[in-house]
Amino acid sequence: MARKKFYITTSIPYVNAAPHIGFALEIIQADAIARYHRLLGEDVYFLAGTDENALKNVQAAEKEGITPKQLVDKYSSRFKALKDCLNLSFDDFIRTTEKRHFNGSQKFWKACQKDIYKKNYKGWYCVGCEEFKTKKDLINGRCPEHPNKDLDLIKEENWFFKLSNYQKQLEKLIGKDKLKIVPPERKNEILQFIKSGLKDFSISRSFERAKGWGVPVPNDKQQIIYVWFDALINYITALDYANNGKLFKKFWLENNNILHCIGKGIIRFHAVYWPAMLMSAGLPLPKKELIHGYVTINGQKISKSQGNIIDPFKLVKKYGADAIRYYLLKEIPPTKDGDFSITHFEEVYNAYLANGLGNLIQRVTTLAEKAELQGFKKQNDLLGQQDVAKLMENFEFHQVLDYIWKYISGIDKYINKTRPWEKTGIELQKNLSKIIVAEEGFLGILNIASLLYPFLPTTAEKIEQIFTAEKIKAPKKALFPRLH
Repeated sequence: MARKKFYITTSIPYVNAAPHIGFALEIIQADAIARYHRLLGEDVYFLAGTDENALKNVQAAEKEGITPKQLVDKYSSRFKALKDCLNLSFDDFIRTTEKRHFNGSQKFWKACQKDIYKKNYKGWYCVGCEEFKTKKDLINGRCPEHPNKDLDLIKEENWFFKLSNYQKQLEKLIGKDKLKIVPPERKNEILQFIKSGLKDFSISRSFERAKGWGVPVPNDKQQIIYVWFDALINYITALDYANNGKLFKKFWLENNNILHCIGKGIIRFHAVYWPAMLMSAGLPLPKKELIHGYVTINGQKISKSQGNIIDPFKLVKKYGADAIRYYLLKEIPPTKDGDFSITHFEEVYNAYLANGLGNLIQRVTTLAEKAELQGFKKQNDLLGQQDVAKLMENFEFHQVLDYIWKYISGIDKYINKTRPWEKTGIELQKNLSKIIVAEEGFLGILNIASLLYPFLPTTAEKIEQIFTAEKIKAPKKALFPRLH
């Protein structure tokens, strides 16, 4: 019997600067989902990448005194390096400057030809969003996403896409959850936007304004494909859409389990433009879109334009990848904004990782080594945990971690109650066995390691190695050394 397929993607960030913790939130959420589905035995394909054809990349290159290619090569490599830094499990990394993307984007343009036409246009353009703005999009004449940047008044002839042709279809698709938007408030937001009336949108830029950077429009040397139009297509160009390749057939054409993980600032592109584009091209749509909020500092969105950047590489170097993963998955609500501060991070680290999980493992392994306890078989109770399955289906990562820590606390209470340090020989070994495997009404440590794997993969693997070794020994270094 063929395994169930699951295709998951993150958005592709601009590469006009190095990655920050805001994008780390998204890619860690996606990684936890991908790892969970792999544990379920599904055939998973996880895609990440970078958006390299933006005008803002050209402007950033000019500021640094380098070519756009030098700039995108420089920063794209940093985003790709997040794989090792955050212990991510993506299967492919697409760069929109790659030949496979150029070829696929031009093929897709031709597939949408019936909905593409040319006209003169005049409007206010936000380079930060890479989008023309209408009056209703603005607050006090400013883009709400980039309030510190002036809008550019642009007048030129562009190619347009007939988005208005798909209004009723989009209303029906999203209203009936054929394309499910999570959480419900984002679904309602998009439905309201659609019902207010969809307007055709520009899908090209003049060669001159784009500085010749980007995917050329087929059969029009004076125009470059609008960055968002080409960027969205990455989800299929990475699967070899250009050649109708095996991955494209497997994970897009023959798969009813496609999930996009994106931030709330780009929901219109993904929940309105992208499905309309796919319908125009005669291609299947994704099944779900998970919309996360922003990581904030003192209530302010972290962004390159604001200059309040937190570098994930520096955090991981000091605290470790799993500690960062834990904080972002546990302390930042999955679909809402959440604040980050080093002070709160260290409080959480000490309370739940050092004094909680780390201390438990140290206590038990010290006793197990004293008792010369042999290792156990690896446990995998994940499939039997219906509570976890339901929470993961709804992307409630923080609640899954609450669930796991309830059992960690339960084991601690059991240890304090039974006082194994007062026991010796067989009696001590029996007591420890009940702690390590599932007995006495709670999950054992090995079961907990299995549940932890999607969230804290390195820690889960270390715990399994410790307790499945020929003889259990206390680690020389604490899993999470306490911070002073």
